[in-house]
Amino acid sequence: MSQKSVSQVTLSTHLFTVQLSATRRGARLARLLTERQLADWGEHFEGAEQVVAELASNAVLHGRVPGRDFRLRLMLHSDGVLRIEVTDARGDRIPQVRDAVGGDAESGRGLLIVAAYAHRWGVDEAPASCKTVWAELGPGRGAS
Repeated sequence: MSQKSVSQVTLSTHLFTVQLSATRRGARLARLLTERQLADWGEHFEGAEQVVAELASNAVLHGRVPGRDFRLRLMLHSDGVLRIEVTDARGDRIPQVRDAVGGDAESGRGLLIVAAYAHRWGVDEAPASCKTVWAELGPGRGAS
């Protein structure tokens, strides 16, 4: 019997997750922590801090439930893609892609900033009636 060797590809991922208070101070801290974490990883993505600032601000303004925090998660994949996720407690208030394009009064210009820097972005349902708004910044767009 011959044995075939199977090469495994291991994708390393850097991961950072933090729970923050759903306040303006928490949103500012999300941006600062993102800047610090990317520096610790030795990476720079143009617009990453702005994307985090917008998503965290939206979590505080539109996704806040008294007594509930929001979560920031940064994942840097070995293929050079940075995924930013912000999870808040208002799963019933889902931003729409058309809001970013149309810039309606409720969504403002924040999602336009996210769309400008992100390779792609979207919204996923999360447990406990929450939602996760995510954005991916790829090596071909905004990374240096």
